[in-house]
Amino acid sequence: MNTAEVKISAQNAVEFIRAMEEKALALDPLTWDEAVELMSLDTVHIYDLIASANRVRRKFKGDEISICSIINAKSGQCPEDCSFCSQSSSAKTSAPVFDLISQEKITAGARDAAANGARKYGIVTSGYGFGAKGSKKTLDGLVDHISALKQDCEVHRCASLGIIDEATARRLKAAGLEEYHHNLETARSFFPSVCTTHDYEEDVSTVRAAKAAGLRVCCGGIFGLGESAEQRVEMAFTLRELEVDSIPLNFLNPIKGTRLENQPPLPALEILKIIAVYRLILPAKDIKAAGGREKNLRDLQCMMFAAGANSTMVGNYLTTCGRPAEEDLQMIRDLGLTVKEP
Repeated sequence: MNTAEVKISAQNAVEFIRAMEEKALALDPLTWDEAVELMSLDTVHIYDLIASANRVRRKFKGDEISICSIINAKSGQCPEDCSFCSQSSSAKTSAPVFDLISQEKITAGARDAAANGARKYGIVTSGYGFGAKGSKKTLDGLVDHISALKQDCEVHRCASLGIIDEATARRLKAAGLEEYHHNLETARSFFPSVCTTHDYEEDVSTVRAAKAAGLRVCCGGIFGLGESAEQRVEMAFTLRELEVDSIPLNFLNPIKGTRLENQPPLPALEILKIIAVYRLILPAKDIKAAGGREKNLRDLQCMMFAAGANSTMVGNYLTTCGRPAEEDLQMIRDLGLTVKEP
């Protein structure tokens, strides 16, 4: 059955959404057909879907919002050819280029993040990672930085360093790392349209290596690359199989000079639908509304929590600006929600 083509009446749609809500509340996994049918619903049903996702979020996550912040610790000249990324060496952009920043800058960034309500702080570096093509010198520096950060600042320490193996993950954990971030970006079936310089299985292996080392894993992807509804579900099912802890949902902000600079943006209601469906597929996981939310959701940003997100990023991203953190904190307060404490 091609569920993407199924059209159901308004009444049947409401009954279907409520049935999927009950399954999520009972931690009864949605089937492939059920998930694709949800993802394929017309946005005329968005408010019923949001209401169900909100009830599921509240059961498993309450009314606390987890906030994280990142720092661009090594930027540009990445040999990977990801179609959306301004730091790719195949892109013609004005993205900043610099080597690993100092410990002082990383610690200062952590303190700023904490002052803005962020309980998690991510150190992000460009490049393939620290597998066969990684730089030992940069890895040594990062281990030193993480170890020093553990002593200097009380913040949940996360890092996004590309592809790694289990030995590297264990070394990072021993230095004080608590969580590893590594996105799959999209579905396995769509990945060759996004990146050709490494294999999808290398990303999957990195997630497994981080988990095997005892790290929490933050792993999600980016939407609006041209993927289908089925492929959005495909990635969700892969994340469910990998049992990741936190799922960042990013939404394409086309950057001039990248291969996707002319890609049309996702409609705001479609983004809310994606968040809601991910909440129903992955009911007890942290769902994080991340990159591109400001540009794509605009005045509907406050609805991302009702749609199922229980986490977000504040401050700037890697090469694009976010909005002032105080605006996000005020939005959370206005909604009667609270910021999760460390």
